[in-house]
Amino acid sequence: MKTARTGGQILVDCLETLGTERVFCVPGESYLPVLDALHSSPINTVVCRQEGGAAMMAEATAKLTGTPGICFVTRGPGACNASAGLHIAAQDSTPMLLFIGQVGSDIREREAFQEVDYQQMFGEMAKWVVEIDSADRVSEFMHRAFHTACSGRPGPVVVVLPEDTLKATSNNTMPMEQVFVPIDNHPSTAQIALVVEQVKTANNPIAIIGGSKWSAVAVQQFTHFAERYDLPVAVSFRRQMLFDHRHRLYAGDVGIGINPKLKQRIEQADLILLLGTRLSEMASQNYTLIDTPYPQQNLIHVHPGSEELGRVYQAAEKINASPSAFCHALNGFVNGEQTPIQHKKQTDGEIPETAETAVKLETSETSETVDANPAHHDYIEWSKLSNTLPEAELMRSVMAHLKLVAQDAVICNGAGNYASWIHRYWHFGSYGSQLAPTSGSMGYGLPAAIAAKLESPEKTVIAFAGDGCFQMTFQEFGTAIQSQAAVIVIVVDNGMYGTIRMHQEMFYPGRVSATDLSNPDFARWASAYGAFAATVETEAQFIDAFSNAVKSKKASLIHVMANPKAVTPTKLL
Repeated sequence: MKTARTGGQILVDCLETLGTERVFCVPGESYLPVLDALHSSPINTVVCRQEGGAAMMAEATAKLTGTPGICFVTRGPGACNASAGLHIAAQDSTPMLLFIGQVGSDIREREAFQEVDYQQMFGEMAKWVVEIDSADRVSEFMHRAFHTACSGRPGPVVVVLPEDTLKATSNNTMPMEQVFVPIDNHPSTAQIALVVEQVKTANNPIAIIGGSKWSAVAVQQFTHFAERYDLPVAVSFRRQMLFDHRHRLYAGDVGIGINPKLKQRIEQADLILLLGTRLSEMASQNYTLIDTPYPQQNLIHVHPGSEELGRVYQAAEKINASPSAFCHALNGFVNGEQTPIQHKKQTDGEIPETAETAVKLETSETSETVDANPAHHDYIEWSKLSNTLPEAELMRSVMAHLKLVAQDAVICNGAGNYASWIHRYWHFGSYGSQLAPTSGSMGYGLPAAIAAKLESPEKTVIAFAGDGCFQMTFQEFGTAIQSQAAVIVIVVDNGMYGTIRMHQEMFYPGRVSATDLSNPDFARWASAYGAFAATVETEAQFIDAFSNAVKSKKASLIHVMANPKAVTPTKLL
């Protein structure tokens, strides 16, 4: 006979059974029975400083694992704070469960203390918002919440927990042998055959990959496919970890400040394989890169959410499949073929891409020699640090040093002009090495870095943040200290909201308004937590500071005093 358990206990039991290893929270009295159940649970509970940071950590964890990130917050103000992380999960297509405490069912609809109608609040942002009205239904709704978050186009689910539901008891608990297996959607053999044939016969094809539902195996499988047919591969905005930047077929990122040659290459392509990505505003260059709704190019769009196929672009071929399932099927089909690789016809001015006539490149930043596709040659030229402004000398030195000593690091960032140093000049090499919000949310870098370090303690994890971006969530540095997440935070301080200032100077010259920042001594602030911290103004100081940060084996902060005149790596104020 089953033993009766409280709704809070059943919920935590479900999390354990469904494979949850870590939850992020800011505690609240509205869900005390859950906190009590977590006390006896093997689940690691990470106590955060503000609900926005907690939700961002949960979202970042889901990006790395592919399983729902879990966040608990209290009602009213707590839920409002958490909405920043929920919005990231929505726009970045990340599976996430946000649990919110709620007033007791017996006092609903009276505007009780901190009462909110979460269906109205989050209905447009979440895939599903549910309020569990009985302890008997906790197990049912937990299963559905996990599957909803992960199925089709992934996204956030909001689960609202009335106090009486959490305190009530029930015998209707989840069987311990239950295992969560996400539902996936697979392409047909005919669809895969069509993709292979069209890639083989196109003259100027290119792939643009992005979105979620990838894995390290899927990345490797797609790389093998691209190699087989000499297919140039670009990555969408802030999804650069999906293809090795050092690979001879890597063409660059399709995002803010796109390489003009890559933009032209896409516009002149006769075939675009759009895999996993929605190609939304930033990647599509404000929906001008590809004609809407009818592209001039032959467009094959592969996406896990059927609602996204035909939503903006009327592709010639629409394939409802996740990137992982698509790459697996692609790999199986291609490996079953016996036909040799057929090199495509070259356009005027291009060099045939054969082993005998491969272009040999040697960049100023590496001694490696690669057999480069012309698209990769363009990327190498575009991403040379020597292209940056003389006024950006310190940041150029920072990036050059990091590329020597931290090639395998996980790089995390929020939003701001400082991020262009990462987007354009950092060479991502492996899946899981980047955490960044396609939603453009400031404050993301530090919470994401904490999540990454907790997930992979053996890896070097670096959080890049501008001075404005950092101060959106810098209280989470305390979370890093408490949870012993030895992240290295690099704060790029130019004393302003740089992106807004840049546009202000462009459109309202000489009328600076609301973009100056008076900043603290970030190094002294971090030192108060017992962290290693340093302020740097020269290359030599940064080299010493980074070395000492690594040696400290604890959360560290390096305060980089950037030149405010260099508002981007290539643009002066």
